[in-house]
Amino acid sequence: MKKILFISLFSLGLFPSELATLAGGCFWCVESDLEKIEGVEEVISGYSGGIKEKANYDLVSSGSTNHLEVVQVKFDPNKLTYLELLESFLKTIDPTDSKGQFVDRGLQYSPAVFYHSDQQKKSIEYLISILKQRKIFKKDIELKIIKYSDFFKAEEYHQDFYKKNKKSVKRYKQYRKYSGRDQFISKYWNGVNLIQTRESRKKTIEGLSDLQKKVTLEDGTERAFKNLYYNNKKDGIYVDIISGAPLFSSKDKFKSGTGWPSFTRPINNFSVFDKIDNSYMMKRVEVRSTSSDIHLGHVFKDGPEPSGLRYCINSASLKFIPLEKMIHSDYRKYLKQFGYDLDTKEGLQKFKNEIGSRRKHFRVH
Repeated sequence: MKKILFISLFSLGLFPSELATLAGGCFWCVESDLEKIEGVEEVISGYSGGIKEKANYDLVSSGSTNHLEVVQVKFDPNKLTYLELLESFLKTIDPTDSKGQFVDRGLQYSPAVFYHSDQQKKSIEYLISILKQRKIFKKDIELKIIKYSDFFKAEEYHQDFYKKNKKSVKRYKQYRKYSGRDQFISKYWNGVNLIQTRESRKKTIEGLSDLQKKVTLEDGTERAFKNLYYNNKKDGIYVDIISGAPLFSSKDKFKSGTGWPSFTRPINNFSVFDKIDNSYMMKRVEVRSTSSDIHLGHVFKDGPEPSGLRYCINSASLKFIPLEKMIHSDYRKYLKQFGYDLDTKEGLQKFKNEIGSRRKHFRVH
């Protein structure tokens, strides 16, 4: 039998350019910041999200169209992932201000992400969950997530305003200096990383086994019944082998008889995304991790209630975190799914009594 060699587009670096549409207040500033990022091919200022079929600066500024000032970014996903672009964007705005950005006030300056795909939608939801978890801001996150529908290119004099000519450069620098944007960035975003750095990802991948690399990076499949977690019955959560992001819970794991770990649903609505897979002359739905874009497995419509779905996942793409190791980590909040509310004294004591005995040196803070 001839061996079929399957190499992913990711491993070959053959993904075509993608689009992102982002609103972060004055598009002069957002365009200036994002054009400096390696992998960004083009940034165009414009307007999106309104109720009118026409948009220009005067109409949008009047507030009568409900459009937002946005930039549309064309980027090379082989050099810059959408998550990396989003992180860079977020670190130039105030995601807690729904009534404008810095000195600019009004609906047209409010922050938003217009998603072009389900993957993009889940990516921004994932980053917002990290923002909330890290408690970087005392205020609520007010960043809007809106399905992309249209884009109107702004007037030519707005394009590349920060470097267009001597007059615009002088005006932009003065505006930027007193806008409050850079002062905010320095105060809240200096040194903050929301996602795994490229260096960390590279080091993690280097430590993977050949099988783990084949499954996660080349969309491979491990052998049924010959993998680490298919028969694991312990309580805990399963996280991304590369990024460490939570993916599935043992609460949703069931015995499917297929020889691979099977779950009825992901641990939350944004941890994974689906992608049509037509490889090997079959039509399937692939499951990939939102945080790292690695291959996890496939989802089928033959699972038990309540979802009727079976997420058939490769053990090689997962790392299991047992309950006793979740309390002193970023996974602590997921203990509520197992009946342990650690925000209460009763919940802490319950956890200590029932789970603490599994650890030699156990302390609850």
